[in-house]
Amino acid sequence: MRYVPSMSQPRTSTRTTAQRHRVRQDLATAAMRLFTTQGYEATTVDEIAGAAGVARRTFFRHFRSKEEAIFPDHDDTLVRVQAVLDSAEPGEHPLDTVCRGITEVLRMYAESPEVSVERYRLTRSVPALREHEIASVARYDRLFTRYLLGHFDEAAHQPGDDDPLLAEVAASAVVAAHNHVLRRWLRAGGKGDVEAQLNRAFDVIRKTFGTGMGIGRSARGQVPAPVPVPVEGTAESEGEVVVAVARTDASPAEVLRAVEKALGRG
Repeated sequence: MRYVPSMSQPRTSTRTTAQRHRVRQDLATAAMRLFTTQGYEATTVDEIAGAAGVARRTFFRHFRSKEEAIFPDHDDTLVRVQAVLDSAEPGEHPLDTVCRGITEVLRMYAESPEVSVERYRLTRSVPALREHEIASVARYDRLFTRYLLGHFDEAAHQPGDDDPLLAEVAASAVVAAHNHVLRRWLRAGGKGDVEAQLNRAFDVIRKTFGTGMGIGRSARGQVPAPVPVPVEGTAESEGEVVVAVARTDASPAEVLRAVEKALGRG
């Protein structure tokens, strides 16, 4: 199902969404304050609900457990990330789409730097919270892996085409880059332009994976026909024309190897 943004929403729906968001944030704030002041193990769901001014049943309408309460935005962010993937333009490289998707996750943290820093400190000291955070991050990894593998299907594998391998490794690399940049920013107290830092990390990923991914197939999944590349001059006869064969989407390094082979130097 493709995501189609609505042109307008009923006023009651907007108000309900805002109220839901506010309650979740209030519960998250109360949970984090209680975990910090009296300890994670000593804090109960009833205490969190009471501190937020809601009933116990209201707590469980929003969260399944007390550790989930300090991560109130992951579910909504996952929906936004999925929307980014679903609405990508056909001509956009899938790896670029995934990079845009993970940026939505970063923005979730960057919207409230002080809260994110405090939550980071708390998760470092409470194993249960750390495990829950790892599980949340794994959901993004699975989402991006499915997306990239959907564009580079293992069933369409051809000799010399490592797209399925690159897709799966690249998805994990995007998540790892996000986590590295995010942790560094959090350790620095949430200071600095974290999105710019992530964009620099994306450049590294594109250079590592993007130049190889997709080389073996065109937009329709076919291997592009090779084209001749004339090379003037050989070691044996000056001025003789030698023809090297390379794909139209081959990298400069691949073209160079084809040229060297045609010249008898490869």
